[in-house]
Amino acid sequence: MRIYFAPMEGITTYTYRNLHWKYFGGADAYFTPFLSPGPGQGMSVKELRDILPENNQGTPVIPQLLTNRAEDFVSAAGRLADYGYREINFNLGCPSGTVTAKKKGSGFLGEPEALDRFFDRVFSDPLIVREGLLVSVKTRIGLESPAEWPGLLEIYNRYPLKELIIHPRVRKDFYKNHPDWDAFRLALSESKNPLVYNGDLFSEEAYFRFREEFPKVDTVMLGRGLIQDPALAKRLSEIEKSGKWGSKEEPSQGSGHQESGYQESGRPADRMFGRLRAFHDELLLSYREQMSGDRNVLFKMKELWSYLLLSFPEKKKAGKRLMKAVRMGDYLAAVNEILDGSDG
Repeated sequence: MRIYFAPMEGITTYTYRNLHWKYFGGADAYFTPFLSPGPGQGMSVKELRDILPENNQGTPVIPQLLTNRAEDFVSAAGRLADYGYREINFNLGCPSGTVTAKKKGSGFLGEPEALDRFFDRVFSDPLIVREGLLVSVKTRIGLESPAEWPGLLEIYNRYPLKELIIHPRVRKDFYKNHPDWDAFRLALSESKNPLVYNGDLFSEEAYFRFREEFPKVDTVMLGRGLIQDPALAKRLSEIEKSGKWGSKEEPSQGSGHQESGYQESGRPADRMFGRLRAFHDELLLSYREQMSGDRNVLFKMKELWSYLLLSFPEKKKAGKRLMKAVRMGDYLAAVNEILDGSDG
């Protein structure tokens, strides 16, 4: 089983990716937050910094592009190729209103004829062909309704995608409702391209349920669940290697939570606290070196903690103090209470 780390805007920057790889690992590839090339424009300084090879040494990275103009995609892909990237991921999944209003991300799914022309232009472009660039797609199953999915799947089948990463929700779902496994099942039977599943794999138990339903799927993408539980990918990888994922034993026993550093309750066990603490402290130090002022650093760290705190249900009071902290000293005091390894 291959495990991908989904892009999370504002969180999975190169700094975060490198430190996650260093302290936890388990991911076979990290997808960058989307780069958004515009007409006649290159990448912004921030975007360029995120994909520069010197900022991603040793970490397996796949850059993601967000656009609805084939010429902008090709131009940006060419520049990424110059930096040594051989695969480009195309974002057709972002549900943000500011993105979809411009008919980008999952908003582009509502324009199937234009989408088809986009792919035709990209895959016939001499630069893409000459460089041998691989193009993968991360998609939702429609803009408004799952009824759009069969038609979209027909479009994808016309082109040699490296992989089709499917988040089986429509745009208007955002992250509500359950992923549509029937839509994913249709793709398994009809797709001519390799498939990757993405959606609500927040825990070992959720992963096991998915594996039982789709035992032949060999690649998944984790996002919010992996931010909440940074060791999840590593644990799943170890369980897959042990061959015990299909057993009827509780997954938190044996090679599951206990040996991987998590207790049955879902909160980190003692030996994981040290790793999580080291990860947190190095991430905080890096942001303080990169950013101006503690206010900006605290905002950045709180984005991460909005997910991480879900692994600490017994630390609600400290979590509230952390999220309200406006001074670094108050923030660090709350972090110390959360990561002291006790149940209080």
